[in-house]
Order: sequence, then C-alpha cells, then structure tokens
Amino acid sequence: MSVGNTAEHARLMDGIYRGQRHIYDFTRKYYLFGRDRLIGELNLPKGGSVLEIACGTGRNLHKVAGRWPTSELYGLDISSEMLKSASARLGNRASLARGDATKFDAEALFGRAKFDRVILSYSLSMIPDWRATVKQALEVLAPGGTLHIVDFGDMEGMPRWSRALLQRWLELFHVTPRPLLGEACLGLATRNRMRGRTRRGMFGYFHLITIGWH
Repeated sequence: MSVGNTAEHARLMDGIYRGQRHIYDFTRKYYLFGRDRLIGELNLPKGGSVLEIACGTGRNLHKVAGRWPTSELYGLDISSEMLKSASARLGNRASLARGDATKFDAEALFGRAKFDRVILSYSLSMIPDWRATVKQALEVLAPGGTLHIVDFGDMEGMPRWSRALLQRWLELFHVTPRPLLGEACLGLATRNRMRGRTRRGMFGYFHLITIGWH
C-alpha cells in the first residue's frame, strides 16, 4: 500500500468509525465470532507481550489484560477515531499507536521490535493489501512466538440466501472476506519455515489461523 493509498484508507476508516466506534462493540458481538476463542488460545507466558494489529476499540486487548494481568499490551490502528475508543478503554494498560498495518516500524512506535503474540482479528477483510499485513505481522513476531488470526471464511456451509445477505451487509462497511486466507497463510508459514494451522468455524463462517516457530 503506497503512502497515498495509506492516507486515503486512513480517511476512509476514520469516516466509517467516527460515529460507529460508539456502538461498534455492541453491534459486532452478533457476527464477529471466534474472537474469544482466539484469545483463549494465546497461552501467554508470564509477562508476555501482545501486539494487536488493527486493534480497533481495544476490546480484544482489554480481554487479554483480564485473562493475563502481567501481559504487556500494544495496539496499532490506522484510524485515529478507533484509537480514541481504545485509549479510553485501556488507559495506561496498553501502549497504542497509529500506523499502517502493511508497513510499520514497531521499534519506533512502541520501543520494541518483536512480540510474543501478534493478533489480527477481523481486520484482514478490511485491509486492501492483506497479504502484506500478514507478512508484516510475521516480521514482528519474536522467536518462539505465534501469530493468531480470526476473520471471515468462505461461508460455504451457510444457505445461499443467508450468505448473500451477509455479504451484501458486509459490503456496506467495506468488508471483503478473503476465502484464500487460510491457504495463503499456510504457504507463508512454509516459506518462513514455520508451523501453520488453519481451522474453520461452523458453516465455514470464519477462519481461525495460527502461525508459529517449529
């Protein structure tokens, strides 16, 4: 994503979330499934570090903090509007920064270059260059760490009418499911000599993907 496209995408996200951020968590709990399952599988070591790329309102990081009180939390988002909500929710509990998910300098933003766990939660379906985002996430993963991804799947198990209705609804929010996400992530894992695992939620509604070191 070029600098110009980054600025354009940031404006788009701010425009979408300027008002929606106030009701985001209430509405999304009805169709962003698998997030709590992802959090439950983080298996953080004591004092472990977690970076959520495209952290949104900070909902996931807040839950991580509750489950692993000694964890060090970091959040990145391209939307300054979403970061307002994340900051209000997390306070001093997390270090937050504005940045492009496809290319950022973690050392400059957070004072550290690598993280024990990296999370991408329903964000790749909104990031045009989603492949670059996954590559960037792997670059900031510490040795022995794991990348955890949850996002929309191919939904092939759903009735055709309900799948079409959901997809039209998602389009209103500039969301594009990535049916090849699991395959692409496994390929990246292999090329980086890492271990990859992908699972499907019920009816193929979501992907749950982990990539880590052998």
